Amino acid sequence: MTTTHKIDAEGKTLGFVASATAKILMGKNSTDYVPNKVADVLVIITNASKTKITERRLKETLHERYSGHPGGFKTDTSAKILDKKGWQGLYELAVYGMLPPNKLRPLMMKRLTIKD
Repeated sequence: MTTTHKIDAEGKTLGFVASATAKILMGKNSTDYVPNKVADVLVIITNASKTKITERRLKETLHERYSGHPGGFKTDTSAKILDKKGWQGLYELAVYGMLPPNKLRPLMMKRLTIKD
């Protein structure tokens, strides 16, 4: 049976909500936690656009990506990602970085829904 968790992001910081979401997606809040299985949970983040974030954090936080080709290293600020992908893009990056880097990470990310 799938358990649904709703997290209200209004007035909370991005990192706090992302870390709580990552713990739930990994199943660490469950009594039958197993690190090699995906937890049977769904996480819905509501009021993502009302998240508390400072102007300095938007300008100075850098997100890096690399295409694998020479000269393919790019950096973007949080403000630029917010303009391009909205709050959903920022939350996906934050939660993705907090999950373990293994084959289960994409399966855990499919169980995340972000609503403005």
